[in-house]
Parts: sequence; C-alpha cells; structure tokens
Amino acid sequence: MILDELAAYAAYRVEEAQKKLSPEEIRTQAEHLPKGDFRFEKTLKKKGMSFICEVKKASPSKGVIAEEFPYTEIARAYEAAGADCVSVLTEPKWFLGSDDIFREIREAISIPMIRKDFTVDPYQIYEAKLMGADAVLLICALLPTEKLKEYLAICEKLGLTALVETHDEAEIASAVEAGARVIGVNNRNLKNFTVDFSNSAKLRSLIPEEAVFVAESGVKDALDVGALSAIGADAVLVGEALMRAADKQTELARFREAADEQNQD
Repeated sequence: MILDELAAYAAYRVEEAQKKLSPEEIRTQAEHLPKGDFRFEKTLKKKGMSFICEVKKASPSKGVIAEEFPYTEIARAYEAAGADCVSVLTEPKWFLGSDDIFREIREAISIPMIRKDFTVDPYQIYEAKLMGADAVLLICALLPTEKLKEYLAICEKLGLTALVETHDEAEIASAVEAGARVIGVNNRNLKNFTVDFSNSAKLRSLIPEEAVFVAESGVKDALDVGALSAIGADAVLVGEALMRAADKQTELARFREAADEQNQD
C-alpha cells in the first residue's frame, strides 16, 4: 500500500535530518519562536466555504501533474485569486516536493500555509514550525489515537493548526477522541486511488459541529464544489484541478460561485 511506503520513507527522511540537527536542538529552536495564533484554523472558520489551494508537481495517482513548475508564481496566483490558504507538498519521492519549495513560497505569500507531508515523528512538526508553516497534516491511518493526542499537544504548544485526515468512521472517532479541531475527510481511496464523495457525505454527521470539516481530494470542477458544499463542508482542499487550470483566478471564482449558490439554496 502506497501510504505505508510514504510513511517508511518519511521515517527515513527524519533519520537523515537528525544527523544534521538533533531532536533536542530542533525542538528548542521551534519552541523559542513566537507561538502561532492558529490563523489557519481561524481562516477556515469564516462564513462561507474556504478554499485550500495546493501546490504540487506530482502525485502517486497521477504522476507528474506540472512539467513546468514555477511554484512561487503558482502560489502568488492562488493568493491573487482569493485562496484562503495554501497547501504545499514537501514529500520528495512521490510528490516531488521539498522543504526549500515550502520556504520559498512562504517568503512569496502572506496567507496561511500548511506543510503537507506524511507526519510520523514529532521532529517533522518542529521542522514545519521552523519553515514558517501555520499548519501540519496528521493522518489517522498512520497515527494511533494516543500518538495523535501527543502530536496535537505539540501543535498546541507551538500554535500550529493540525489538519487531521480521516477515511472512515473509526478514524473519525479517533480524531474526535484525540481532540482534533480541524478534521479532513479524504475522498480518495489510498488503496486504489478511486474518488468517492459519498465518503464525505457519510462521515459528515460524525464530525462535531464545532470542528472545521475539510473535504480533501478529487475536486475536479465547480459541480464537485457545489456537491461538497451541499453536505456541509466548511472547506475544500483543491490540488490537481487548480494546478492544471490555465486561469486559476477564473477557475477559483467558479468554485466560489458554486459554493455560494449552494449556500443560498
């Protein structure tokens, strides 16, 4: 299963990083930075649907999405188009991302950013803080409830939002028990990469009203946005559809219009 491979490679990357900067050193550096104000979470709580727009060159399911990859220009285009937050892949092997790409984009835009990677060690949360991230991704399929609680506590101390990703009822229960305040439902089956929006619809009722509900993966057009808005998504994470759009501003405007129309119905 690809998720297992991603997790194993993430653990290897952490081992390599620790040879240059020890866990104690990175923790000290991160904790000495000003505490974040959870602005990623606050942004997603605004009225109407929020859009997390993703910068990624490739993915395991689609291969290379963007042969040309002027990532800072893409991020600036998202910001200019009215994106609420930006997601940046830092996983290097399957997504062809990097920490340097994240840092350069952080310098280029001012809106909240999430470091999207496969978190298997607290070290990566401290890395994200040092990169200037406002949020990190925690995947329930990789983290038992007790581990999730531990990682959420680290995020709380640093002032980072955790987007806690789920795929089924058991993972939602784990996220809720751990105290997650921003819960994502991945509509992509990581075993066969198929997309099924009924997953978000089915799981929506299990997510507490006070939590932010983020629909992740598979959004390809305004109709999809409208469908996710209809089931009560507070935010959607959009990657490939916007990466492939020649005019990101027009495409995002279409998405917003679809969400607004649904909210008015």
